[in-house]
Amino acid sequence: MNELDVLKQLELKTERARLRLLDVIYNSKTGHTGGDLSSLNILATLYFNILNVNPKNKEKKDRDRFILSKGHSIEALYSILEACGFISSEQLNTYGSFNTLLTGHPSHKVPGIEISGGSLGHGLSIGVGMAIGGKLYKLKFRTFVLMGDGELGEGSIYEAAMAASHYKLDHLVAIVDRNGLQISNSTEKVMGLEPLKDRWESLGWDVKESNGDNTSELLKTLKSIDYENHKPTLIIAKTTKGYGVSFMENQLSWHHGVPTEAQYIQAKKEISEKIQKLENTITQ
Repeated sequence: MNELDVLKQLELKTERARLRLLDVIYNSKTGHTGGDLSSLNILATLYFNILNVNPKNKEKKDRDRFILSKGHSIEALYSILEACGFISSEQLNTYGSFNTLLTGHPSHKVPGIEISGGSLGHGLSIGVGMAIGGKLYKLKFRTFVLMGDGELGEGSIYEAAMAASHYKLDHLVAIVDRNGLQISNSTEKVMGLEPLKDRWESLGWDVKESNGDNTSELLKTLKSIDYENHKPTLIIAKTTKGYGVSFMENQLSWHHGVPTEAQYIQAKKEISEKIQKLENTITQ
């Protein structure tokens, strides 16, 4: 398969996961829709093209590790784990029901999920510990941590960032879902983050910026990481909250909004039309 076909297939699989994500949120009547949609492209690019993980060998020592530090966007991760074969469609359909294994934040009991989480600001610290462990055991696995930009107001993030630089964890990659909105307002009004790139570079990180709404650009950025430069990497993925559904994009109310039936139908129509166009392009 040539590079163009790879990119088209990635986009198609991402949109199919977006449609599934929408079904999960609508049917369960719960979810953080806006952040799910802004982080989905990041998750899809990682799982479909970057991560060395295998549902048939989930415990292999040299597998890559992924941590969803912004744990409230778990519905997006569930949709990707289903697409990769870690969980079944029947299991995903239980989300939001009594006694389900699939909770509203990450649980290590779910196949494919490394750690239980949800308290913002903890994921990077855990990722640092995993990366140090890999170094001590001379394993070449990579550790990826996805953080929300609102999460960057947590002090523990910066303690972890300093430790990662100090221990030269070049197999650690942190990604920020930089959609600019958090639960109560814009990130810059709640706790200003800019100049974000300069801040992390001053902490000793190799910082890259990417269009997080574009899987092709994300893939190119992720493939450009230098794992031998003795620096941890931060990718600032500039995204759109509610990406992929026109009336949800850049709307604060969709941080944890659940669509009505009419909104669900409209959103499904938009995504389905994009899927159809992609399928037609690939088959031609």
